Amino acid sequence: MAKDLAIILNNGSVNSAVATALAVQKYRPILLHAEVAPQPGSRARAAYDLQAQHFKPYREHALPMPFMALLQPSANSAATMLTAVDPRAAAHASSQVLRLLPLIAAAARYAVHYNATTIHVGLCVGSQGEELARATEYLQIWNEMLQMPCGQPDLEVVAPLLELEPWQVVDVGYQVNAPLDRTWSCAEEANEPCGSCRGCRARDAAFQQAGKPDPMRAMRRG
Repeated sequence: MAKDLAIILNNGSVNSAVATALAVQKYRPILLHAEVAPQPGSRARAAYDLQAQHFKPYREHALPMPFMALLQPSANSAATMLTAVDPRAAAHASSQVLRLLPLIAAAARYAVHYNATTIHVGLCVGSQGEELARATEYLQIWNEMLQMPCGQPDLEVVAPLLELEPWQVVDVGYQVNAPLDRTWSCAEEANEPCGSCRGCRARDAAFQQAGKPDPMRAMRRG
C-alpha cells in the first residue's frame, strides 16, 4: 500500500534536512522551495537541490516569492530561506510565524492539488514555555483554518522540531541519517561558509553542544 503524500517546505537548512528525513519515514515527500531572492549560484538553492537528490521526492516545486524579501530580518540575509531557523538566531515564534504564513498558504494549495495528508515545516522554537505555547497555538489555528473553512478535514500542518533546541535538532538529524552535509547555514554566498556570521556561529554551537562533528567541516578537511 502506497504511503500518503506530504508537502514539505525545504530551504536547504539543517532544520529542513531533519524535518524532511523525519517526514519520509512515513510519507512520500513533495518538496517545496521558496525562492525569496533568486540568483545564479545561490547556496541555499544549491543545498536544497542536493537534498532533493538525496530524498528523491515524488514531486518538487520551486516557488518564486520575491515579495518575501520584505520579511527578511536584514538586507544581508537573502540566503536565509524562510521555512525554518537553522539555527541562526534565537527563536521568536511571532516573527517565524509571520514569515511562514505565505508559505503555508502556498503549501496548502499544493496539498489540495496532490491530496496530501500533511504539510511539514521546520519551525523550531525550543522548550521555552511562552514561546512554545504561542507557537503551538499558531499551529492549532493554522490547522483549524485549513480543516474547516478550506474543507480539508484530514490536512494537518506538522512541525516535528517545534520543541527542540538547535543541538537537539542536530542529534535527531544524526539518528535519522539526515543529509547534514547537504545543508547551508551561512548568511554569505561564498564557496565556503564564512565561519563568522551569526548563522555559522549558531551552527558551530549546535554541533558542539550535540557532541557531533559537522559533516561539512569534515568534507572541507578531507
